[in-house]
Amino acid sequence: MAKAADRAKRPARTSVWLEGKAPRNGAGSRRSDQPSGLDRDRITEATVRLLDEEGLAKFSMRRLAADLNVTAMSVYWYVDTKDDLLELALDAAAGEMVLPDPESIMPERWRETLRELAEEYRGLLVRHAWVSPLVGNFLNIGPNWIKFALTVQEVVRKTGLPTEKQAGAIAAVFQFVYGFGTVQGHYIARCTAAGLTPGEYFKEAMGAVSAHPGLEETLHSSADMMEARGGSTVEEMWELDFKVALDLLVAGIEATL
Repeated sequence: MAKAADRAKRPARTSVWLEGKAPRNGAGSRRSDQPSGLDRDRITEATVRLLDEEGLAKFSMRRLAADLNVTAMSVYWYVDTKDDLLELALDAAAGEMVLPDPESIMPERWRETLRELAEEYRGLLVRHAWVSPLVGNFLNIGPNWIKFALTVQEVVRKTGLPTEKQAGAIAAVFQFVYGFGTVQGHYIARCTAAGLTPGEYFKEAMGAVSAHPGLEETLHSSADMMEARGGSTVEEMWELDFKVALDLLVAGIEATL
């Protein structure tokens, strides 16, 4: 009870970027009494790699320290908590997205640029399945997420939508991308854990579902859509579905204009 009371008295943590612990350039200052051979960038890179290889549930500071061949206390010279490190890793992953210079975005190319940004965000979520659960846990105000947000805002401004509708347009497009990329990324992670390709996993799953008498009607109802959609592989079906859905969202913005 005492420990619970102590935790209740602590101020709620907001972000490593607001507490003077994460320089905006991502580099950590080094003091003479800090462990040699380590820096914040190296620790962050190792964190991203371990999260990719083993997943969020298995990640721990002790596991990270073992991977770096240092003690857990050595890691704490550079970050105060596991959450600090996860937030740094989240921003580092966001830095993989290739973004245009906001000042170079042309109004007549807003459709193409919006699609490019959607593809970059989807790619991030697919490559790093651990990103999607963390996005909702943090404020996402690291330098790379801020750059992404400002670029998205600038593209949507160039659509010509009234200001009061721009936030809704961003939500429509990028909440869709978040959901699509999350499902795809987790599907791939599940296939990898099962030692199967996406196609092999899909075939086994559909075989199991088709053998269940209670689901026969559902499969029969969707058969025409599956056939009309096309795509001979799971990857091709993902691409087709994503393109159609994104085209419909872009068409919705155009219709509003």
